[in-house]
Amino acid sequence: MANLPSIPPVGEARPNTEIFRGIARSMGLDEPALYHSDEEVARAALRWDDPVLDSDWDTLKRDGWLKLKLPEAPFANGGFRTPSGKCEFYSPRLEQMGADPVPDYLPPFESAEAAPDLAARYPLAMISPPARHFLNSTFVNVDSLRHTEGEPHLDIHPSDADARGIAEGDVVRIFNDRGSMQALARITDRARAGLVVGLSIWWKKLSPDGRNANEVTSQALTDLGNSATFYDCLVEVERI
Repeated sequence: MANLPSIPPVGEARPNTEIFRGIARSMGLDEPALYHSDEEVARAALRWDDPVLDSDWDTLKRDGWLKLKLPEAPFANGGFRTPSGKCEFYSPRLEQMGADPVPDYLPPFESAEAAPDLAARYPLAMISPPARHFLNSTFVNVDSLRHTEGEPHLDIHPSDADARGIAEGDVVRIFNDRGSMQALARITDRARAGLVVGLSIWWKKLSPDGRNANEVTSQALTDLGNSATFYDCLVEVERI
């Protein structure tokens, strides 16, 4: 949070947050939070009045680190940040938000349990973790890293590959109602049956067919936090 720069930005390098602010200005967005400086965001990220911190932003910025004053059992006497001060197995706040107030299992949006018709057409669940030599889409433009990583691969279990006539190294098409992408099949039991692993995220202009894993991932949001559901993704795979 308080990682101070060692050198000025080189060339046209800019932090992501500055780019986001520029995009917001270009789009004419007026939400004040979109224009907060990096320091304002960092200051607001922690509850500085929490006794566990027992410090302030200026100290963190000066020293570069803080030692949290955590007791051996920090919540032994309660002190949870809930209206009751207790660990709430039943949460009235969640109920007010229209969510289940009690922890429970909910099937994924895209699954045989929640969407059997969809699962009948697209029976394989797909996850898209970053490839080993990339950080999501960052560094994909570095030739040496891309050369080491090779072509985009899809890990598929032997039983799923056999059922589709797919052999090691085949070019396959991964698709659903949202779109499609191509990759080289890598048959391995590291992917469990019914699941495929499409390593990501190649830039479109550097992908074999100009597409990547984002073509098939969902735009739906989670029920809590409005986060992404890119691991909630049903697909089918075929040999090209």
